[in-house]
Amino acid sequence: MASDLPTSSVALLLLPPPPSFSFRPVKDVFGTPFADVLVKLVKALNGSNSIATLDIVLQIPGLLSPSARPQAKVFAPLQQYLTSIYTLIGAVAAAHNIELDSPGGIDARVVFTGASSSTPSASSGLSFGPIVDLHSLVTSGRRWNHVFYLNNEAGSKLFRDFTRTSETKNAHAEINGHAIPNISNWTVPVSPLLSEGLESIALQPHYSVIVGGTFDHLHLGHKLLLTALALTLEPPSATDQSQERLLNVGVTGDALLTNKKHAEFLESWDARFQNTAAFLRAIMDFSPNNTPRTERTTAPGPNGNFVVMKIQPNLTFKFVEIWDPYGPTITEESLTALVVSKETASGGAAVNDERAKKGWKSLAIFEVDVLQTGEAADIADGNNFESKISSTDIRRRRMNLAKV
Repeated sequence: MASDLPTSSVALLLLPPPPSFSFRPVKDVFGTPFADVLVKLVKALNGSNSIATLDIVLQIPGLLSPSARPQAKVFAPLQQYLTSIYTLIGAVAAAHNIELDSPGGIDARVVFTGASSSTPSASSGLSFGPIVDLHSLVTSGRRWNHVFYLNNEAGSKLFRDFTRTSETKNAHAEINGHAIPNISNWTVPVSPLLSEGLESIALQPHYSVIVGGTFDHLHLGHKLLLTALALTLEPPSATDQSQERLLNVGVTGDALLTNKKHAEFLESWDARFQNTAAFLRAIMDFSPNNTPRTERTTAPGPNGNFVVMKIQPNLTFKFVEIWDPYGPTITEESLTALVVSKETASGGAAVNDERAKKGWKSLAIFEVDVLQTGEAADIADGNNFESKISSTDIRRRRMNLAKV
């Protein structure tokens, strides 16, 4: 095994199933490991302005089984777990004064995997994240200099399965494993994905989904929202591999942001869409040596400025400059699902009212929890935590640095 302290800043953290998806059980089992990994990665930066990359893989039994399809069926429990994980990342970073997504800090991204297996998914090379099997993970061409895992029964088994898959596929010449010690075992529910009261509208597969936002200085809240968007998109199966999946992101135009606080430190529209695209690729594109094909269109009128990125034969990203609260939701009839945060849930109803006026079908509305500042208060000061998930605070810090 490797030494205790990483010597570079590209790492993977493998996490076995938690006892529950809600924040407190997640904090109880993963709080110490997160602190261990984040602190080590920041120390490895040695005061430089580099950003450490941390891919976090969450294992959930049954996630890749037919019973978890269509994927919209398991959206609710997955977004709850995702919210807990991103809340924990923010709380631990705040408690240890660690920057996130900024020079000298850590860029953490979260994806899911199902049962430990070296068997590729049925789509064989046409699958994408944020749910990925171990085969696709280890053959993605990504090179993690350090792989962290929990030194308990479930964590060690997940690491062994990852190592075995990697050796079988000759994907990594050497795995630099770091066992996180003093981790107790816990009981995992037999069917952690089971949820009650699913709305029938959410049970159809979705092939064209959308979210909107400013996405200025990408932070944990944005990552949560974008990953939730990716979770609504139906992954390929043996029967629909040729069906194109379109992931749409409405990015607020510069002209609408002039009244924002510290507006002079806002990122440009191009920077915001590019950072959003880079994050989505990090959690969705596991094809080795893949170079997306990008086309830009600039035309007058609403939604006329957009960028299309062909990620895989069956996966396309589209980034649209939006001028109003609706964006493409009322100009693109083919959309079937909209992702909103619970803070902006009323926007979904307004969109469907406008679609109804056109005689179009309503969009399925998927609500995402907000990061839980209150729940995180026993780990870190609430103000410090909020600064990790506020674009305004990030711009304020940029302004203060510019004055120095």
